[in-house]
Amino acid sequence: MSAEPDGPEDRLRRLTTIWSRALYPVTSTSLTRAEFEEQLLPLVRRLSESLRARSFDAEVAKAVGAALVEAHCTDPEALSRTLDCVDAYLVLYCGGDGPQDELRMRSSRLQHAMAAGYARALRERTLAEQEAIAQAALRAQGVVAQALHASEARFRAVFEGAAIGIGIADLDGRILQVNEALLRMFGVTQQSLRGRLVQDWTHPDDAPQTWRLYDELVRGDREHYHLEKAFNRPDGTVLWTNLTVSLLRDADGRPQYQLALMEDTTERRLLNLRLRYEATHDALTGLPNRTLFFERLEKVLASGDGQRFGLCYLDLDGFKTVNDSLGHAAGDRLLVEVADRLQSCATAPGEMVARLGGDEFVALTTGPGTDRTVDDLAERIMNALVTPVSVDGRDLLVRGSLGIVEGPAGERTAAEVLRSADITMYRAKSAGGNRSELADPEADARAITRHGLTTALPTALERGEFFIEYQPLVHLGDGSVRGAEALVRWLHPQHGVLGPDRFIPLAEHTGLIVPLGRWVLEESIRQARAWRERHGGRDAGPLRINVNLSPCQLSHPGLVQDTVDILERAGVTPDALCLEVTESALIGADDDLLKPLRRLAEMGVDIALDDFGTGYSNLANLRRLPVSVLKLDRSFTQGMQQFPADPVDLKIVEGIVTLAHSLDLAVTVEGVETGAQAEQLRVLGCDTAQGWYYARPGPPERLHDLALADAKG
Repeated sequence: MSAEPDGPEDRLRRLTTIWSRALYPVTSTSLTRAEFEEQLLPLVRRLSESLRARSFDAEVAKAVGAALVEAHCTDPEALSRTLDCVDAYLVLYCGGDGPQDELRMRSSRLQHAMAAGYARALRERTLAEQEAIAQAALRAQGVVAQALHASEARFRAVFEGAAIGIGIADLDGRILQVNEALLRMFGVTQQSLRGRLVQDWTHPDDAPQTWRLYDELVRGDREHYHLEKAFNRPDGTVLWTNLTVSLLRDADGRPQYQLALMEDTTERRLLNLRLRYEATHDALTGLPNRTLFFERLEKVLASGDGQRFGLCYLDLDGFKTVNDSLGHAAGDRLLVEVADRLQSCATAPGEMVARLGGDEFVALTTGPGTDRTVDDLAERIMNALVTPVSVDGRDLLVRGSLGIVEGPAGERTAAEVLRSADITMYRAKSAGGNRSELADPEADARAITRHGLTTALPTALERGEFFIEYQPLVHLGDGSVRGAEALVRWLHPQHGVLGPDRFIPLAEHTGLIVPLGRWVLEESIRQARAWRERHGGRDAGPLRINVNLSPCQLSHPGLVQDTVDILERAGVTPDALCLEVTESALIGADDDLLKPLRRLAEMGVDIALDDFGTGYSNLANLRRLPVSVLKLDRSFTQGMQQFPADPVDLKIVEGIVTLAHSLDLAVTVEGVETGAQAEQLRVLGCDTAQGWYYARPGPPERLHDLALADAKG
């Protein structure tokens, strides 16, 4: 029989054992290793739970770091060994089947928080030791002669046994004595330090206030100061410390000595630098990531003083196809090669390249003449993508869309600049890709407005911001009003009344066209019922409502049932409704797409083929379409607005009307604007028409008035 797989508890125990073996040799503890391992087990549990928690809690990892200090794991090696262990084994033993990339990122954040908690706890312990040492030193200086020996003994015990470096110097800066911890930190002997001047320990990375604070202390104007300071070791390496210097006074209060307390922070600083690098650079390509790029861009934009910037925003065309066909490993190799090429394009001072994520890269250039240099940079980037990339023996063509933004610093935020670059990049992509485009403020404004409208669409329907206007359909034979086309409008709170061309494409893109179209149909059918109740006795027949149907609605499975339900609830017969479908939506339509239209036509709903003549469809297809009305596009009748009419247009319209009537189809013409145009269409045999010559779209009451006037006439 095969052995049972390890359970969660076994994996926790195994990780604890590995950690204790690494940490125990550098820990000052009286516990046995087994006892020390039991002490670490609760910490491993907390890290495991935090790794798999729904939301990240940095305080848990900080508490684990602090617990290590409480367990006397204060050797400089302790933190480094702990982080190496967590980095190598936490996800392996505690991650389970979760997404590995997310778990590795969570593990990295846990390490960062552990280091922060460890550093804070060690700092607090160090400050406590410093306070005890300072107090002991002051007491040693101020005791009476009878207790001098005992006080000096206590001070010596603290001085020699402290884990931090301690040094005493006179007010001239001459070093008098240092403890063993400080000697180990510098890697020197007592004799080599004694007599040396504090002022000799300058370093290029000293903070500007370092020696000003020192001068104030030795003059007696300051009791102590604390800062981070670097020292050069004899072996050429740099020692980084948290340095606290205190002034010791004699019994009469006169300054006598200076006491320096040093905590070695070199390993912690290197760790922070490593974590900082990992947090600001892309793990795959090594390029700066979004975080570091934003920091750099914000700094450039805040500089002012005539500074200018140029930014190139690159998105690879068709990258998803590479991932889908060759796998993500091949996609990663492609990204690495592209990153290397882009890096070689931005080597001049003031230039940088970053990866924002996925297949999106950005290049930044700064200086006084960026209007020229950004064009050069963009050209270098596009040229760098010309050569195919070899991946797994295949030569892959690399194409990219590039958005370019250039301008003076201080006028826009980093988010606004990147948004403009993103919009411009997508403009290049929509133009066919493999090209660059320069940012255009007007195009940006249109795109931002489009996005705002898209975002506001769902709530606009809920708030009742849409309304319908109706344009009458007039019979060309007797001039009577036979119905109206329903045209939806949006009363936007900021932009006013918007026509359907502004929001219908957005509604189709987001899928909101289905509920919006259902609402339009409900409102229009309700209005049709009202008209029929008021004009049901007219000889010309009942008024009919025409409602536009988008391609998305046409393919929606609930179209037929929704229409039936709306008609039944309103108590309106199907012959009161005409659904208009654009010719382009039906080009090449298969039987599945036409089936709902056929069912509606069989019920008695008229189907109109809208914008006829613009889709270049085969006229023979008309026989298989379930339509009863051809709605001729206005482009065919514009030549009839003046007298004499364009003879070519006359022939085309005459041919379409003859064909339609031979197929038992009625012909409606839109865009009629003059009396001459209406008369020509009547002579040619068109059945109904609509346009500004008769009436502009308006409220339903206007159609009622027109129909009433027609009945009286």
